[in-house]
Amino acid sequence: MYMGKPEVLTDLDVASTSTSVMKKLPEVTLAFWIMKIAATTLGETAGDLFAQTMKLGYFLTTIALFLLFVVTLVVQLRSSRYNPFFYWTVILSTSMAGTTMSDFMNRDASAKYLSGGATSLGWGPQGLGIGYPAGAAILISILLVIFLAWKASGMTFQIRDIVTFRGEALFWSAILVSNTLGTSMGDFLSDSSGLGYAGGALLVIGVLAVLVAMMKVSVVPNVLLFWIAFVLTRPLGATAGDFLTKPVAKGGLDLGTAGSSAVLLAVLIGLMAYAHVRERRVPGPRSEEREPVTQRAG
Repeated sequence: MYMGKPEVLTDLDVASTSTSVMKKLPEVTLAFWIMKIAATTLGETAGDLFAQTMKLGYFLTTIALFLLFVVTLVVQLRSSRYNPFFYWTVILSTSMAGTTMSDFMNRDASAKYLSGGATSLGWGPQGLGIGYPAGAAILISILLVIFLAWKASGMTFQIRDIVTFRGEALFWSAILVSNTLGTSMGDFLSDSSGLGYAGGALLVIGVLAVLVAMMKVSVVPNVLLFWIAFVLTRPLGATAGDFLTKPVAKGGLDLGTAGSSAVLLAVLIGLMAYAHVRERRVPGPRSEEREPVTQRAG
């Protein structure tokens, strides 16, 4: 296990620190996790803004946001190197799509999911009503299938070494499903567990603290810790988003989905700009130090 300078849940089993290829994905540092939580919180508030506040419904919003995810992913895949704006826009689009995909799977048209006085939400099916436990089981199964296919492909799980189209496709498939799964977990903690928004967030923070402590032992691989943390930061964002937007009577701050989304978007853009400036300051590997990508693709 990596025991170098302190970082939070870093680098997917990082035994290697090679910079011999042009990286497409970011280093996993404390800044990475801060931006991840900001993006997933915005994904929750923005998804609810379109589906609930604007009353487009889960069905139409899911289709629209999934298409947005495809567009942002194409931009990311066509990029020749890591660009913070491209990368975090895809993370945001998976968070927004994951929010409404989870809601569509797990919820139904009952009054508790509709705004005051509303009798329906958007066009088409209002929700499948599968429920959080069954929805989570389905999503966990899909995520395991992706990881099994990933392992069978022989592609690396180390983020910094993912440089091929197939590797990125597997990575982003796992990201989309994990963000959807994390939304289901967050909504269960907020709505059904009795913990409420603040209690659910504190529980997730406690589990994340345990994961950080587990980095100091060699029992659990960092790759497993990374994906557990990646899933758990999504319910943290979901509960934080609900805490910001839900009525005071339900334990929230009642800041509204529009206002909360605008503030979170400004924060995320600022973080992306900072990451972009830092990325430009870091010198890339010299050409003579680079191995051909074909030798690293495995």
